[in-house]
Amino acid sequence: QVRLRESGGGLVQAGGSLRLSCTASGFTFNHYVMGWFRQAPGEEREFVAAARSGGTTYYADSVKGRFTISRDNAKNTVYLQMNNLKFEDTAVYYCAPRTGSSTDKPAAYSTWGQGTQVTVSS
Repeated sequence: QVRLRESGGGLVQAGGSLRLSCTASGFTFNHYVMGWFRQAPGEEREFVAAARSGGTTYYADSVKGRFTISRDNAKNTVYLQMNNLKFEDTAVYYCAPRTGSSTDKPAAYSTWGQGTQVTVSS
């Protein structure tokens, strides 16, 4: 059974930082691209970042230069370091293994964790 547990969210002032973690189980972690997505109230889930097991990373334009995705395959964990946070980064953040072909599309990810809330005050 695939399980994903996100943590590390919270309330932070604009310009601050947070580090999210996602610990996975129930599948061979290093075989999958791992993605981070976010969803704000009333909005669709959107791509944030993804990382291949070998180190290649992908980012949404809105977070390039501010967010860094990394993974520790030995710990089955993927991280999202978020710096210089903005009010518009406020959302629930989710991680997931990519099972389809489009790295930046939610439809390419079939299993999601419960998410972790990030709230940025302006």
